[in-house]
Amino acid sequence: MKNRILVGAVALVSSVTLSGCGYFSGSGGGDRTVTVWLMKDSVSQGFLEKFTSTYEKENPSVTLEFKIQEWSGIGPKVLDALESDDAPDVIEVGNTQVAQYAESGGLRDLTLESMRDLGSEDWLPGLAQPGQISGVQYGIPWYAANRVVIYNKDIFKAAGVEDLPKTRAEWISDTEKLNTQGKQGIYLAGQNWYVLAGFIWDEGGELAEGGGGDWRGTLDTPQALAGMNFYKELQALGEGPADSDEEKPPQNDVFAEGDVAQIISLPGSAALIEQKNPELKGKLGYFPIPGKTAKAPGSVFTGGSDLIVPKKADQRSAGIAVVKALASEKWQTELARTMSYVPNKPKLAHVVEGEEGTAAMAEGAGQGRATPNSSQWAKVEAENPIKPYMTAVLTGADPAAAAKKASERITAMLAGS
Repeated sequence: MKNRILVGAVALVSSVTLSGCGYFSGSGGGDRTVTVWLMKDSVSQGFLEKFTSTYEKENPSVTLEFKIQEWSGIGPKVLDALESDDAPDVIEVGNTQVAQYAESGGLRDLTLESMRDLGSEDWLPGLAQPGQISGVQYGIPWYAANRVVIYNKDIFKAAGVEDLPKTRAEWISDTEKLNTQGKQGIYLAGQNWYVLAGFIWDEGGELAEGGGGDWRGTLDTPQALAGMNFYKELQALGEGPADSDEEKPPQNDVFAEGDVAQIISLPGSAALIEQKNPELKGKLGYFPIPGKTAKAPGSVFTGGSDLIVPKKADQRSAGIAVVKALASEKWQTELARTMSYVPNKPKLAHVVEGEEGTAAMAEGAGQGRATPNSSQWAKVEAENPIKPYMTAVLTGADPAAAAKKASERITAMLAGS
C-alpha cells in the first residue's frame, strides 16, 4: 500500500535519488556500525548525505550504513530478517505493514521512547495508530502522504467557480457547474476504494472493526453505506469507469487531455500531468478534500512510512538513537522540505508553506486515517472485495445487499479464511 500512495509524491523528488543502489555508508570512522534499511526512492541522495555527515559528526563513535530495498517482495524479506541473527538495526516499513511484523514477535517495544523523547501525543493519527498494536508502539512515524483534489484553474474560471469548496455540499454544487459543455466535472474511477474509505470515515463508519482475531467487515453499516452513497453522487459527475480503478486507465493521463476539471490524487501527480501535457503547466491548483462541514477537511487515507527496530538487532540502543534523530523536528523539517512529504506532526505543517500542493496535503493530513490494523489486512487488499462491491452499487445493484456480501468476505479473510 505504501508504494502506491507515494508513487505520485516521489515525482516531486530531486532527480538525484537513491535509485536502487545497494547501500550508502558514512565515513566508517566509528566504533559501531548502525545498519538501516530504507526503501527505494524514500529519500534523496542529498538528504541522506546531509543526515549522515551531521549525525556521524555529532556521534563520532557511530558509522551509518544505509541499505536500499525494493518494495516488491519486501514483506517476506523483513520477516526473514526479524528471525535471523543478522538483522538490520533499523528498518523503514509502510505504516500499514507494522501489524504483520509485530505479530512475528520480532519487534522492539518503543513505547517509552515515543512518549518520553518523541512527543507521540502530537503525531499524525494515520501514522501513529498503525504503528501501535495492543497499546504497544512498535512503529515510529517518519513521513506521510495523502490525496488532495487537483483542479484545472481554467475550467474552474470558465464555469464561474471562484471560491474553492470547503464542504461536501459546496463541492457537489461546484462540480455540477463544472460538468458541462463537454467537460467532466471530476474524473473518479469506480473502484478508487482509498477515496471511498475517506467518505466512510467522515460518516463515522469503518471498513472493518475488531481486534486480535475477532475482526468483521462493516461496509454494510448505515454509516458506511452513507459514505458509498456520497461516492456514487460525486462519481456520477464525470465519466470515470465504474468497473476499474484509477490506474486503468491512468487518471493522470485522462486529466492531461485537458477536459477534466478535477481528480483526487497525490499532489505529485501534477508534475506527471504537466510532463504529459506541457500546456497545463501553471494551470493546476490544489485543495484538501472537503469535509461534511467547513470546520475541517475530509478524512483521507494516510500512506507513509514508520521506522521499526528488530529485537535481534546487534546495535539496538544505537539504532533507537538513529530513529529518534530521523523522527525529530529538525530532521522532519529537512525531510518535508527536501522531499515534499507531510511531516509526522500537524504542528510542523507550516514548514511546507509556499509549496501549494504539499501545503494542501499537510492540511488534509490532520484528518488522516489508516486501514484496519489487522495483520490479515494485506490479504484483503490482495483480493479486495471492496472494488467489485463499488462497481455493483454504481451499476444499479442494491447497496445493502452488495455491502453485506462484501462485508462477509472481508470478515472471512480477516479470520484467515
